[in-house]
Amino acid sequence: QVQLVESGGGLVQAGGSLSLSCVFSGRTFTNYAVGWFRQAPGKERQFIAAVSWSGGNTHYTDSMKGRFTISRDNAKNTVYLQINSLKPEDTAVYYCAADEYFSDYKFWSSGNLEVWGQGTRVTVSS
Repeated sequence: QVQLVESGGGLVQAGGSLSLSCVFSGRTFTNYAVGWFRQAPGKERQFIAAVSWSGGNTHYTDSMKGRFTISRDNAKNTVYLQINSLKPEDTAVYYCAADEYFSDYKFWSSGNLEVWGQGTRVTVSS
């Protein structure tokens, strides 16, 4: 059974940076693509980015390109999300999700994925 555990959230000032981690366990990590989502208070869940099994391919929501960077370390069974130039509107719970399919942007943005983590909260103060 796949488990995902996010960490790295917290309170940060606007303009700062954070690196979120998603640790995978329970199956062979390289058989799974992993993505990051967020859900702000009162808003729908939003797809940020996904990375393929080897890390060689990625999908990003257009508005997330530039400040958000997804990467993975297959030796550590971990996927990262680097967020730079944080803004108050980045305040949200950030989730990682995994699926054996990498497919396309539409697949990931649907949010219909095999496994989800519990989330890590990010609060950006102005």
